This record gives sequence, C-alpha cells and structure tokens, in this order.
Amino acid sequence: MGKGSNVGLAELSGEAGAVVARLGWSSASGDGDADVSVLLLGADGKVRGEQDFYFYNHPAADDGSVQLLGKTPTADGSEDRIGLDLTATPADVERIVLAASRYGGAGFGDLEDLRLTLADHDGEELLGYSADGLDGMRAVIFGELYRRDGGWKFRAVGQGYDTGLAGLATDFGIDVDDAEETEGPEEAAETQEPAAQAAPAAAAAHTPAPAAPPAAPKRTRTARKKVTLPAVARKSLAENDSWHQARLFPCGSLKSDREREMRATSVLLAVMAQVPEYGRRLTAGFGAPAGRMETFTEVSLPYGDTPRRPDGLIRVERAGKLWTALIETKTNGNALRPAQVQDYMDIAARRGYEAVVTVSNDVALEGSPPVDVRVDGRRKHKVALWHLSWAEAAHQAQMLIRHEGVGNAAHAWLLQELLGYLQHDNSGCHGFQNMGPAWVPVRKGIDEETLCEGDPRAVEVVASWERLIRQVCLRLGGELGQKVLPVQRARRGADPRSRRVAQADRLCREGLLQAELRIQDVPGVLALTADLRTGRLRTSIEVQAPEQGQPLTWVKRLVRQLADAPADIHVETLTDGQGSGPRGTLERLRPEPADLLPRDGARITGFRLSLFKGMGSTRGSAETGFIRSVDEAVDRFHAAVVVALERRIPPPRKAAPTALLGAGA
Repeated sequence: MGKGSNVGLAELSGEAGAVVARLGWSSASGDGDADVSVLLLGADGKVRGEQDFYFYNHPAADDGSVQLLGKTPTADGSEDRIGLDLTATPADVERIVLAASRYGGAGFGDLEDLRLTLADHDGEELLGYSADGLDGMRAVIFGELYRRDGGWKFRAVGQGYDTGLAGLATDFGIDVDDAEETEGPEEAAETQEPAAQAAPAAAAAHTPAPAAPPAAPKRTRTARKKVTLPAVARKSLAENDSWHQARLFPCGSLKSDREREMRATSVLLAVMAQVPEYGRRLTAGFGAPAGRMETFTEVSLPYGDTPRRPDGLIRVERAGKLWTALIETKTNGNALRPAQVQDYMDIAARRGYEAVVTVSNDVALEGSPPVDVRVDGRRKHKVALWHLSWAEAAHQAQMLIRHEGVGNAAHAWLLQELLGYLQHDNSGCHGFQNMGPAWVPVRKGIDEETLCEGDPRAVEVVASWERLIRQVCLRLGGELGQKVLPVQRARRGADPRSRRVAQADRLCREGLLQAELRIQDVPGVLALTADLRTGRLRTSIEVQAPEQGQPLTWVKRLVRQLADAPADIHVETLTDGQGSGPRGTLERLRPEPADLLPRDGARITGFRLSLFKGMGSTRGSAETGFIRSVDEAVDRFHAAVVVALERRIPPPRKAAPTALLGAGA
C-alpha cells in the first residue's frame, strides 16, 4: 500500500474479526528498538478517556479488544505485534490508531525497512505498508482502522512526530506526565512507611495540620515504570557458607530425570501464569493471544486405548475464545522422542488445540525442527509445533528482572527464584552442553587429514556449533541487557541446510568453525573462530579509523584505550586495498605505538583487535570441554576489549556507525 491509500478488510479476508498488526524494522548496526501503541478514538477524533491509550505501561484492554503482544526477533531485525479483536471494540469507537515510538530520544531515521503488516487470526498476511522519510521523528502513526458502512477499513498514514510518544498522545486528548519514574523493589516495599509514621505525629500535634491541597488530576505517564533486582545480592546474614538460603523452588533433593522434568515443568508454568510479563514474553513466540492464562501439569487426555499424559498444558482465554498448547519437557541430555511428540500433535489436532511446545536443553535451529513429526495435511485444523530451550527461558527471566523490569517487586522475586532454579547444578536445565557424538571423530579426522567434504558428521558438528553460538548470544544478552544476535552472511532467503553444508565443507578443508555476534549498541561485530587444527580460539573485533586527525594520534589513543587490557591482545593495522599491515601484541606496542603505522604510508582504514585462547578438547561443558572454553573466550574478550573501548569513547556518530575511536585533535 502507498501512503494515504485505504482498503476494506472484508475485501481482503471476507470478515473483519480478530487481526494482528505487526511493526517490523531492521538496523544495519544491530541496535535500535521501537514500541507500538494504540489509541481508540471517538467520533470527535479524541480518546474517550485515559484507558483508551495502550502502550508499554498499559498493554491490554479488559475486554480483550486490544492486546500488545510484545517483541520477537526476526531474521532481519525485530517485530512488535498488536492483537486487535474488532468484534469486541466498543461501539462508540470510530477509529483505531496504530502508532509506534522510540524511547530515550532516538529517531526512526536510524531504523531501516520500517513496515506495518496486518494479518488475520490464522496468520495470513492481508496487507502491508512500508514507511520512509521519518528522519528526526520519534513517534509515527503508521496506519489506522476506521468504521465505514458497517465494516472496517484500513488507511496507511505515515505521519511523524518529533515530540515522541508524549506529543502524539497529547494530540489525541491524553494529558501526559512525561517525568521519569524508576522504582526498585526496596522503594516499592517502603513507600508506605513514611505515611504510617506521619499519622501519629499529626495526631499528637497541638496545632491542627493545614488542609491538604486538592489532589491533582491523574495524568498518564509515558515514562517507563519498572521494578528490577540487582545482579549481585545483598550481603548474606548467614554465619558461614554451609547455611543455605531458603528457596521457593528447591531442587537439591531431585534424584531422577523424571523428577527433574516434573519439577521443572511445574516451576516454569507456575511462574508464567503468575508473572504476566514473563508468560506473555514466552507465549507470544508461540502465536498465543494475550489474555488470562492458566497452566496445568500432568493432564490426562484420551488417546486410543491408552490415555496420554503430557507434561503440561497452557490455556489462554481472550474475548471468550481459548488458545491451548500441550507441553512436553526434557532435562539434562535427554532427547525429545518423535513418537511421543507425534502423539501429542495428533491429540491436539483432534481436540482443536492450537500448538504443541517442546522444552529441552536443545537449541532450535532455523529450518531444522528439534524433532521430526508428520503433519496430516488432510486435517482442517492445523497444529503448530514450537520449541523453547531452557537457555531461552532463563534469558527472558534475566532480561526482565535485571534490565527491563516487571510490574511489582513480588513478580521480580518470583522470576529471581525461577532463574535460581534453572541455574542450579541439579535442575538439569542448563542449556546446550554437548557438541554431539560427531565431535570427537571430526576432530580426529581433521588432525589426521582424513576428513572429506560431504561427510555428514561435519554437518552435525556445524549444527552443534550454531546451537552453541545461539546459546552464547542468549547468555551474553541476558547479562548485558542488550540484544545479542548471530550474524548470518548468507544472502536473504538462502536455505539454512545448504548454508550448513557449505560451512561443513569448509570445516573439512580448513579445519575452521567461524561465527559472528552483533551486540546491540556496540559498533562492528565480534568474530569468533575455532581452529581445530591448532586447537586455538580467536575472538576479534574490527575498529574503524577516525575520519579526522593524524594516524599517529589514532594509534596512541587506541593503545591508551586498552591501558587495562591484557598484554597478549593482538593489534593489527588494516590498510586500504592491502588488507592487513603492521601488527603486534599490546605488550610490545605500549612503549612504541608508532610500530602500528605502515612503513609505506598506506592509508589506514581501521584496526583489528584479537585475543587467542586454548580450545577445550572434550565435547561437553566440563572445565576441559570445548563449550566452556568458548564461553570463557567470549566473556574475556568482551570484558577486556569491548567494554574497555566503550567506556572511553562517546557514542558513535550516525555518519560513521562503525567507528569506535574518537577523532584526533
């Protein structure tokens, strides 16, 4: 659709019931975020009241007509979704405005591929609208739904606001209080103490207290309100380390995998039901609507002569309709059983359930489901199969309680207890921890130069490597509170299986496993290479040279930026048209930074900073394992190099999005 055009929904789908609006975007630098919002307008073009404004501090309508479904990552960026039940929309609402905003002063000009799509309740796309020319705009009306001749139509708008969400809301009759509001759990718990102490003091006073001024009318806050918990707990009151803190979800006594599966399922589903932000965050990825959620364990369902008992069940009610998913969990290294999952898919199809969700330590790969099942195409009712890794469950909990915040302190504490359970040594929910049976023979084949291209074992190792990298992204992103995503260099639309085969052939030829990570708000990408021939891991990042100043000033500043970094960091000069130039370790370069200058006067385009580490040999996550060594290599490089550079430089300019070094004087 073009800007200003309109179309009737009935013309597209034959009915105008429940629809999902999706706002998607991408960013060349990997950072950037936006939030959707909805305004319900009456015949006068204004909201009927504050309750008609739906955004991150007010995400859902009681009648189910509006539900902000949350963000999900996509192959090219991110997507924020809105669920709209037009049949539940109040009769006096004439227009539904679909908008988005950026928080913290950022504008939409920094985002690419801005697009709004509208899909029906089955997920089939009805229409799409791409917006551009939004430089400097901090809020945008992408489109609106409006009543016409007894039905609903959609209009593409594309109107920007440089005043942000507060300015947009004000235009439609919202009285906005845009002051910043933050609250930690201790402040939330202690808010009422001064009031309690003031009452007896006022009663004891000899003079009457002055009359309180009339209360100001309540205003809508567009500043985010959240409760988070510190990453480091307060000093314990225990006398010694043998005193174990009481936990809501203990797991020290678990002895069998069956016990672990039952306990993990119950803990996860209970917290999902009680902490709306967390439950919504997970179920949005399964295509579930936002609404009242209940969760169950060990549900007996008829199936032939023998009833089946899935580990759990999630049920969401929205506007009188039910969405149901069966849950099958595994812990430790136990694999999902295709026959068991197939039974649950058949049961879900027969009972009209929407999804089956598998939960295990495995990490799902693009284009490769964690378990193969047969889908009967003759069935009218389709059941979706989704997978959730325990690492993803822990990541989302950590993001909420450490960085993004939840509605109250009790919910934050529940998430902290869940996170403590998932990270306990005896929970069996530790994420991907084994490179698989092909790891040892592939390493041996590379050492002996007997591994040939086309060997399926090499493809298995590449798939395990991809799982490991995705888990590294989840873990690092949860610790930083930033989005960390793997970078895929293959062209858009390329078959994931073919890409892995090509990587496996390179592994056979060169003995290399390579990956790139893009960290939100960090210029450039963090590259990771595992050389199975030399047994070394290399982590690196490229730094763009400044546009101004002298090369000698650049190299001196770079060395000063890395003053506290390990002496064994390698620094390599990148030159125009020649690739690499002079190089050396920090230990050698600190007294003589000028050694990084090319002897032939070639133009410097940047610098590559690298750190090498010995690679673990075993396939597991033990101290000598390959997985542990990869985690340690990424953590050490990020702390020693990336953080050091970020701490000493201003944010990169828009004109030079990959520059880390400041310009010379």
